[in-house]
Formats: sequence, C-alpha cells, structure tokens
Amino acid sequence: MKVSEILKVKGDILYTVTPDTPMSQAVDTMAEKDIGSLVVMEYGELVGMLSFREVMKALYDNKGEIGSGTVRKHMDDHPITITPDTDVNEVRRLMLERHARYVPVVDAKTLMGVISFYDVAKAVFEAQSFENKMLKAYIRDWPAEGDE
Repeated sequence: MKVSEILKVKGDILYTVTPDTPMSQAVDTMAEKDIGSLVVMEYGELVGMLSFREVMKALYDNKGEIGSGTVRKHMDDHPITITPDTDVNEVRRLMLERHARYVPVVDAKTLMGVISFYDVAKAVFEAQSFENKMLKAYIRDWPAEGDE
C-alpha cells in the first residue's frame, strides 16, 4: 500500500502556519481544530513541523507558560518527509525509528498532506481486515473432498 492511497481516504484538509506565527496562536489553532500538528510553511515551502511534542517542550522550557515566542523557536526544522509513492511499511519504519507521529507528504517540493501514526495504523488495520475477510470467504467456499 502506498501513501497516496491513505491520502485519498484521509482527504486534503491541511493546516499550516508560518515560522513567525506566535506560539499562542499556533496552540489555539491546534486546540480549535483538534489536531496534533501544524505544517510550517515559508515562501511556499515546507520549513518545519510543530507538533504536540514541540508544544509540550515549549511549556516545559517556559515553566508552564506558552510564552511570547514564535513557532520558529520551537518547531522541528528538519522533519522527515515522504512521497506519495512511499510504501506504508517504509513509513512505519521511519516513524518508529525517528519517533515521529506526523510526517509531511511532499511531491517535488509540493506539500500534498500529512500522514499521522493513526492514519497508518488505521490503513494497515483496514487492509488486514479486508484480507482476513477474503481468506475466511475462501476457506468457507473450499470444495469438499470428492466434489472435484
């Protein structure tokens, strides 16, 4: 299964901020939209990711306050990226290896979407459920001996 298949099912709603967006505004957006990450874009290009992890670190660094800093100060400025052609098993490996819950999908510098660990788990579960269903149907229709 390819990332492009997950994106088709997931839809194309994408939330972005700029590096100069105040952290308080970024956190408000994440809370209002019930999302765990924001893509950081500057001059039409991906320059980072802001996820729940970076927000928590900012809170810790500021003794429980979000502070008056900008996204630039707290974002992950070297997020791993994948392409629509990346295989889901490779995505799982990368996410586990890098402890990434959200991965931007980029096709020739064009941001196509973000895949979350949840999206990957759901896609794999649905594919396995379908395969399981097909195998059970095949076994049920197995010809009895002597029926050949």
